[in-house]
Amino acid sequence: MSDNCLLSLVVSPAAADSITDWLLAQDTVSGFSSHAIAGHGSSEHSMSLAEQVAGKRGQIMFQLHMRCDDARTLVQRLKQDFSGSGMHYWLLPVIESGHLA
Repeated sequence: MSDNCLLSLVVSPAAADSITDWLLAQDTVSGFSSHAIAGHGSSEHSMSLAEQVAGKRGQIMFQLHMRCDDARTLVQRLKQDFSGSGMHYWLLPVIESGHLA
């Protein structure tokens, strides 16, 4: 088993450009993926009326494959620099990864 993790970050579309720039400036981040997602859940108090009617909220997910220690450090920096942003994150172990030739 490797010491690599998959860090997923979910942010509002308004914060996506700031997060992208911030991630690109981090020495431990060699690259990442981002894509638009629809968030569904029970937190209606934080959703606009249109989002409540649609039953979903547009969000952006970033995914970073990196060493677990670096991912934990990155999360601590995110907590400092993006406190109050409502960003949601999770960290999962990567069992195996590689490139197919």
